[in-house]
Amino acid sequence: MTATLIALAGIFAELSLLAFGGANTVLPEMQRQVVEVHGWMSAQEFSALFALAQAAPGPNMMVATLVGWRVASWQGALVVSLAKFGPSSIVTALVMQVWERFKDAPWRKIIQNGLAPVTIGLVLASALLITEASVHQWTLLTVTAVVAIFSLMTRWHPLWLLAAGALAGLAGIGG
Repeated sequence: MTATLIALAGIFAELSLLAFGGANTVLPEMQRQVVEVHGWMSAQEFSALFALAQAAPGPNMMVATLVGWRVASWQGALVVSLAKFGPSSIVTALVMQVWERFKDAPWRKIIQNGLAPVTIGLVLASALLITEASVHQWTLLTVTAVVAIFSLMTRWHPLWLLAAGALAGLAGIGG
C-alpha cells in the first residue's frame, strides 16, 4: 500500500506542475498513468470517474481525488488531492507575484499568446481521450457529436446538455 501511495503522490505532483491552461490539459497523461502504465483501472472506469467528477459540484479536477479513492481508499484520495493541488498552487502564488510585476512587459503578451494554442490542443486531446474510452457505438458517437456542436455553437449551460444526454440514455439511445 505504501508503494502505491508513493506512486500516486509522484504521478499527481508531476501532473500538478504540468497543468498549463487548466487541469483538464493533463487528463490524457493521468489516464495513461492510471490505466496503461499502472493498470489500476480500465479506460471505461476512468471515463466513468471523470463523468462523475464533472457532474458533481466543486473543482473540475475532482477526478484526481476519485482516482486516488478508487486506487487506495481514503489514504489515496488524501495523497492524490494534496499532490495534485498543492504544488501547482504554490507555484501559481509565486509566479503571480512576478507576473503582476511585469504586467506591461512585451514578453508577457508573447508568452500569453503562445500558451493559448498549446492549451487548446491539450484540452482537445483530453476530450478525444474521454470520447474514445466512452463511445463504442455509432449512436453514442452521434449523441457525443451533437452535444459537442451544441456546446460550441450555443450558450447553453453544460448541465442542460448533460441532462439531454441523460434523457437520451433513458430513452435507450446508445444502449
